[in-house]
Amino acid sequence: MLKLYYATGTISIAAAIALEEAGLPYEPIKVDFANAAQTKSEYLAINPKGRVPALVTESGSILTETGAVLEYVAALAPQSGLIPADPEQAAHMRSVMYYLASTMHVAHAHKMRGSRWADQQSSWDDMRAKVPQTMADCAAYVQSDCLRGDLVLGDTFSLADPYAFLVCNWLQGDGVDPAGFPAIAAFLTKMESRASVQSIRAKGML
Repeated sequence: MLKLYYATGTISIAAAIALEEAGLPYEPIKVDFANAAQTKSEYLAINPKGRVPALVTESGSILTETGAVLEYVAALAPQSGLIPADPEQAAHMRSVMYYLASTMHVAHAHKMRGSRWADQQSSWDDMRAKVPQTMADCAAYVQSDCLRGDLVLGDTFSLADPYAFLVCNWLQGDGVDPAGFPAIAAFLTKMESRASVQSIRAKGML
């Protein structure tokens, strides 16, 4: 059985939602960030980067990086249609995922992970102070260019949706009111109605 190492409320939950959507059985294994379990040798043996997700395949291989894990899940269950057949639709899906990974997730991380980029407390404080602005800018882009209707691909669910769902769920905590972005608010409501998200919530993973 697949094993998914996750931390509550992190981007790793996108992989859990995709697994639920694909109908693939998996064992969720919580990495307790509150106790810095991601920095301990036991977890570093799984993922030396000390981050989540990490997915252990049935062959024993370990996959990391959210986008790669999502693509693997989709490949295991092609019948789930998590990647659209149309090349342009698939390209848009991936462009959204890459934007979320390279820009919006990084903007969010500036709130509590400043030590990745600077050494001085004053620098960390400056990065944290700018998070509401940078995340609002990101939200504006998601609303105008990423969402093409209720979901990233309009009315078709894809891998980009669980990714965007998790990242947009960080907005409130980052000082951005999702209500100020009606398309995002509608997207979050739509996602909450999906059985996959409800299952994850029932398991206490969100």
